[in-house]
Amino acid sequence: MVVIRSLSSNSFKQLKICIFAQNFQIHMITVNNLSLQYGKRVLFDEVNVKFTAGNCYGVIGANGSGKSTFLKILSGEIESTTGNIDITPGERMSVLKQNHFEFDEMSVIDTVMMGNKRLYNIMKEKDALYAKEDFSDADGHRVGELEAEFAEMDGWNAESDAAEMLSNLGVKEEQHYKLMKELPSSDKIKVLLVQALFGNPDILILDEPTNDLDVHTISWLEDFLADFKNTVIVVSHDRHFLDMVCTHIVDIDFSKINLFTGNYTFWYETSQLLLKQRADKNKKNETKKAELLDFIARFSANASKSKQATSRKKALEKLDIEQIKPSSRKYPGLFFKQSREAGDMILDVSNVSYKMQDGTPLFKDVTFTVNKGDKIAFISKEGLIVSNFFKILAGEQKSVTGKIDWGVTITKSYVPNDNAAYFQNAELNLVDWLRQYSSEKDETFIRGFLGRMLFSGEESLKKCTVLSGGEKVRCMMSKTMLEEANFLILDEPTNHLDLESITALNNGLIEYQGTIVFTSHDHTFTQTIANRIIELTPNGMLDKLMSYDEYLSDPKVKEQRTELYGMPV
Repeated sequence: MVVIRSLSSNSFKQLKICIFAQNFQIHMITVNNLSLQYGKRVLFDEVNVKFTAGNCYGVIGANGSGKSTFLKILSGEIESTTGNIDITPGERMSVLKQNHFEFDEMSVIDTVMMGNKRLYNIMKEKDALYAKEDFSDADGHRVGELEAEFAEMDGWNAESDAAEMLSNLGVKEEQHYKLMKELPSSDKIKVLLVQALFGNPDILILDEPTNDLDVHTISWLEDFLADFKNTVIVVSHDRHFLDMVCTHIVDIDFSKINLFTGNYTFWYETSQLLLKQRADKNKKNETKKAELLDFIARFSANASKSKQATSRKKALEKLDIEQIKPSSRKYPGLFFKQSREAGDMILDVSNVSYKMQDGTPLFKDVTFTVNKGDKIAFISKEGLIVSNFFKILAGEQKSVTGKIDWGVTITKSYVPNDNAAYFQNAELNLVDWLRQYSSEKDETFIRGFLGRMLFSGEESLKKCTVLSGGEKVRCMMSKTMLEEANFLILDEPTNHLDLESITALNNGLIEYQGTIVFTSHDHTFTQTIANRIIELTPNGMLDKLMSYDEYLSDPKVKEQRTELYGMPV
């Protein structure tokens, strides 16, 4: 019996906290005074942040800011220069593997169950002991210990749970006992995702989990994470995904890490509002505060659109506006103009078909008319289909059959998925590279234009052969802006871009008054730009005047897609 004699009010509170902590352990991962330095470059400087159970943290930052590196430090793959990571004792961390060949010699089902290493090791040790011919008393005692732990971990349901998750993601039952190396790459990615999610980990670390996933698998993952009760830390360039699952945003900005309540859109719109308020020096602080409170209230009221609605709404309601700070992030200036407005005749496509060199049809009988101001998203289960069709539109490839008629007033600008051919001249720096596409040759003008795309000072003198993927795409967008075309052909323009550049490009294309045909895996990008969806398949096409979300949810469209593909979609 424990006797509690006169305790002060404060002491009693502390006692209650201790009792609560013992019975209901507060799960968290704490980053203390973390720094990471490579030579003279400081990637992180005295970072302090806490991640708690029940929340999903989206890590954002410009390309090269250290998002993936930060996840590797949290998982223990990389050691920091100073500081430490504290994880609640006994917590299991699961990390989405990036090496798609690591488990090639293992079966699919074993690969998944390896996500819970302790459970998998128990299974293997049990099997080895049961297989012994000279089974001893000591072996029996050890088996008993293992069986008890196995039962405690719900091990008897592990294989069926793994199989169910695989099937939910479209990995067929007949594939479950195949070796990983026998699977197509698209299914390998799904298996590694299931591995990370398997066994209800306490901490889940996901680096770009939506890469190369189809929209239906992404939707399944969104639902899974919305119901997940533990801690999730995720890096993603997919704004729709971040909006649907995140309760907090972790912003890596100039070696500092700041934690914000809310999803990506809330973080972005709040930052934009605060920057606007900062610029308006005449507005009183009381007015600014009221404006910010009104914005938070409106955003909180709309939180029901998100799968993390309940937890986020509660968090937003408790938000202390004094803690909200504007981001110092820079956004490129992307503004697309037309040198001349298009006439009424834009584009007629009649019975266009294309086959691979081996005779395999990619698409057939593609027929449609483009109307003035159309912004058409082209989609397909195979990206190769749309890429080849865009090459035909751009005049870089000939179709097998059919006819393409352009209006006499149309000027085109094409941004291919593979832009390597544009950056092969090692003699050219960025100023000289961009000058090729500009009627204005003055260096000051070109440098100013590059500055809008975040190539300032010495950056503008980089050789075009040493650019990163994101830098090349920004250069291609500079070229497109200079061309001032009234018809844009964009093949995965968001690839390699950071969130800031994607957002700027998204906004620029919404404002653009010309006609666009494009394809993109970015859900938000497609939903906010397209007024029309065309899906190309080897067996025909669908052409619908609706938004992307309407297209995905329409039951009649689903029936038609199933018929075209010859399987459920």
